[in-house]
Amino acid sequence: MRTSGYGPVNCHNRSDRSRNIGVSFYRLPSILHRQGSQALELSTARQREWLAKIRRQDITPDRYCHIRVCSKHFLSGSPASLFDNVNPDWVPSVHLGHGSEGQSEQSNARFVRAAERTSRKRESVVEESARRKERLEEFEDLSEEATVCNEQQPVLDISGVETQTHMTCEDIENLSDEVQHLTTLNASLKKELEEFSLGEISFENDDGKVLHYTGLSSWSLLSKLLIYVKPYLTQSSGRPEALTPFKQLLLTLMRLRLGLSGQDLAYRFGVHPSTVSRKFEFVVGVLHSKLKFLIMWPDRDALQKTMPLVFRKHYPNCTVIIDCFEIFIQRPTALLARAQTYSQYKHHNTVKYLIGITPQGSVSYISDGWGGRTSDKYITEHCSFLSNLVPGDLILADRGFDISDSVGSYCSTIKMPAFTRGKAHLTGIEVEQTRKIANVRIHVERVIGNIRKKYSILSDTQPIDFLLSPNDSNSLLDKIVCVCCALNNICSSVVPFD
Repeated sequence: MRTSGYGPVNCHNRSDRSRNIGVSFYRLPSILHRQGSQALELSTARQREWLAKIRRQDITPDRYCHIRVCSKHFLSGSPASLFDNVNPDWVPSVHLGHGSEGQSEQSNARFVRAAERTSRKRESVVEESARRKERLEEFEDLSEEATVCNEQQPVLDISGVETQTHMTCEDIENLSDEVQHLTTLNASLKKELEEFSLGEISFENDDGKVLHYTGLSSWSLLSKLLIYVKPYLTQSSGRPEALTPFKQLLLTLMRLRLGLSGQDLAYRFGVHPSTVSRKFEFVVGVLHSKLKFLIMWPDRDALQKTMPLVFRKHYPNCTVIIDCFEIFIQRPTALLARAQTYSQYKHHNTVKYLIGITPQGSVSYISDGWGGRTSDKYITEHCSFLSNLVPGDLILADRGFDISDSVGSYCSTIKMPAFTRGKAHLTGIEVEQTRKIANVRIHVERVIGNIRKKYSILSDTQPIDFLLSPNDSNSLLDKIVCVCCALNNICSSVVPFD
């Protein structure tokens, strides 16, 4: 089998023997390291299989270069190529001297059968392609003949020719009526779907629906608000928006107005609750930045021109009526925050806001939120309220606002109901002054009550997340309160002019 070296057991072929003319010898396959990962994997496996077939115990790796295998150990007389690993001749398989002939014959038979199947499939594909080509040529010939015949034949006049069908005129009329009925039904269903889908069309010219869902007085006002903020309701994320700008605004106003939960709004608008939370926070931020100018300190001349008669009679110099209102919050886990937000008056953890109302009933000032434990006097003196005063201004307030000295430093005055502390009873003058103040101060209570009634979210217990202030900006609850006051200012006032 070999001139020098190692090969299968009991193989006596030598290249130097005359009777071995026509016998070829093949080296043990080497491992290919520089021809890619597939060649490396196949060559390694092939060398391992060759050594397993040879089964020589005296072969060591340093003698691999001397191994030769003659052609008589391959079915076809030579080994197959490296990438033809399903071929029986990929490794030596016959006359190996260790009783594996039966397995080699079975492997060769399987390979032959597989080759025959592949050949038959290839021949069938070729035949099918030929038949399709013949049919295509026949179709083209028929098309050309039909075209020529159509060009040669004259056009027939078939006007007045009667045709016979299985349908009567009554059947045709019934079908026409049914089509008309279905068309009308389809239009009505589409209209009902629009009304229940909370789309823009369902709110047009329906002021009652607009008032119920948004708190705004009319569709005209809602449409103008949408036109104003619409350019800022499109986020440049590159992804399609789940909600249109109108639905984003409507979702936010519905949550402010009705106090609906995120899950409820998710069902109504067909989105995920996280989308509702994200869009609500985003739109509230937009409304806060674009509508906060509506809460402005009025000019004194404008106040005098539009002063209601009830104020003009007793307090013509009144500039603002102030009060504080509180919003319930969840109980904080931190002990310090729990102590700072606990209100002895409400017996609950709250956030307190200072609000200023003009005699006309519009909100002219709203402070940031303070802990419910903070006194009215402290909030008034430490927020930016006093900086708006000008000499000669008159402020109406409740008994808790003992800020005469602070207001006096701005050359302004404050009117409060008389105190009964240390007195058996009030004098006649004090009673009359208290009555006059109460008659006009009631309007600030009406405005606060109207804002709470119109926007139910302010009457709910707010989560702690609404109190967080990222990047030292306003918290979400501060923005919500500001937006509610701004929206209240664009609606009709609760204070009568006459």
